[in-house]
Amino acid sequence: MLPQEAIPAGPAVLRLPVEGDADQIARACSDPGIPRYVPFMPSPYTRDDALTWITKTVPEKWGDGGAYFVVADPATDEVLGAAGLQPRDRFGASDVGYWLAPWARGRGVATAAVRVLAERAFALGVTRISLLADVDNIPSQRVAFRSGFAHEGVLRGAGIPRGDTSSDVAVFGRLSTDPGDPITPFLPFFPGGSLDGGSLTDGVVRLTPLTTADAADHFALASVPDVTESHVPPRQPVYAGSELVCRYARHRWLTGQRIDAAIRDERTGEFAGDIQLTGVVPDLGQAMLGYSLLPAFRGRGLVTRAVTLLIDWAFGQTPLRRIVAGTTTGNTASHRVLERAGFTREHLVRGLLPGPGGTRVDDLQWARTRD
Repeated sequence: MLPQEAIPAGPAVLRLPVEGDADQIARACSDPGIPRYVPFMPSPYTRDDALTWITKTVPEKWGDGGAYFVVADPATDEVLGAAGLQPRDRFGASDVGYWLAPWARGRGVATAAVRVLAERAFALGVTRISLLADVDNIPSQRVAFRSGFAHEGVLRGAGIPRGDTSSDVAVFGRLSTDPGDPITPFLPFFPGGSLDGGSLTDGVVRLTPLTTADAADHFALASVPDVTESHVPPRQPVYAGSELVCRYARHRWLTGQRIDAAIRDERTGEFAGDIQLTGVVPDLGQAMLGYSLLPAFRGRGLVTRAVTLLIDWAFGQTPLRRIVAGTTTGNTASHRVLERAGFTREHLVRGLLPGPGGTRVDDLQWARTRD
């Protein structure tokens, strides 16, 4: 597919691996994050594994029409990672993959490698390149966006097996006709963390993206009777559902689908509840607010603080211009929260919401717009 020659790539150079790279490759691949996301990589990874990759796997891939490189420092020749393209299929499409050594991360190396491989492949007639990343592999998904790859969906159970199940994989694609410009996420992460999602605080509450560590607390919250009843539609929660919400939270956030955050007591760090922006409509600049709080934390104004924090951030840091919310007519506690957070009642939609036992419930709709 590509000529077997070194390719300059900004802060790195792509070159063929040599046996002298084996020790550095083995040291890099001993990082648990690499075999977690790279299919079929041995773990633990040894020098012999590196030599097998260099002397057997890479030549075989080139022989099949692929292109596999070591990513190296252009000044010192230190191994920074590896990157490559799969042989093109009968439709002229290929896949790009890579891994990066721990000491090379955060320097734009992966993005530079992916971009140069894509540009070289398109110049040689490849029509499409896919980039696949586990839904919880946020760094790789950020590389995809920075390399001009658009998010296209999720393949369930198509990734690396973990226990009795296989991981879900986010699919990103770039066509030869795409401009290739970096794609800016519609919903940026909170300040203070590009990979973990950062946080917001007013000194009393802190908002952080949900993670799998929050699954038990999320399930406990979903199991509170009035929270269960207010779910649309009302249904008994299952733990697997909470695990899925938490596992997908940062992926859905990064790809502009929704925000799922934990409300935490700033003093203790305890999980107090959750807050969401869903129903995101980029063309309208609109999203819908939702929130729930554990009974032990109610009556302290925490939800009002959380809503104010989130909405002020959204209007200041995202293209959103209008946030809507819906409540039942009898949910006076939620009415007070929205009023204190600057929302205005707009109208009543009769029978909009599915209720318990097949009933329908009126929805009192609220909105707050950017000043």
